[in-house]
Amino acid sequence: MNDQQEQWTEMMEQMNDAVAESIEQNMAAQADFVESWAEAVEGSVPDEDVVADGIEGYNRAYEVWMDAAERMADRSAAIAEGEDVAPEEFRDIWLQSANEAFKEVLSTEAFAAANGQLVESMMEMRGDVDEATQDALAQAGLATRDDVEEVGERLVELERRQHAVEKKLDRILEEL
Repeated sequence: MNDQQEQWTEMMEQMNDAVAESIEQNMAAQADFVESWAEAVEGSVPDEDVVADGIEGYNRAYEVWMDAAERMADRSAAIAEGEDVAPEEFRDIWLQSANEAFKEVLSTEAFAAANGQLVESMMEMRGDVDEATQDALAQAGLATRDDVEEVGERLVELERRQHAVEKKLDRILEEL
């Protein structure tokens, strides 16, 4: 009986550690998400409705996490009562909850607005990087994208002119 108690205690400690680690990881992921979201909207004043929608989405996500914690506690109590509970059930509860919680946040207008601002900022940054790259290539004496595009346009124009000359030659040859 002593071995069973030790095994039970060890199993419960492992499960508690796993649950605690899972909660920490999920909360860290949420914190990272909120931080990146805040950085994306920094400097802009979002619409009051958008902010309210974002808060509601975050609250719904919080409720999902709390429901998951309650289900975890129920499953742990079932184990304590002698029920055979597979460890995968705990993993599945957290995975399902993570998906639901992120869906609640990601489906808000606030997230869409923040994501739009982030994409816009990234496109501006890409434009700046492209411009700096073009300048560096030009200073190094290498062909830039603009140079290659210009050569391509000239080739197309030459082909158009050549085709026109060939047509004229064909007409002249037909007349002779």
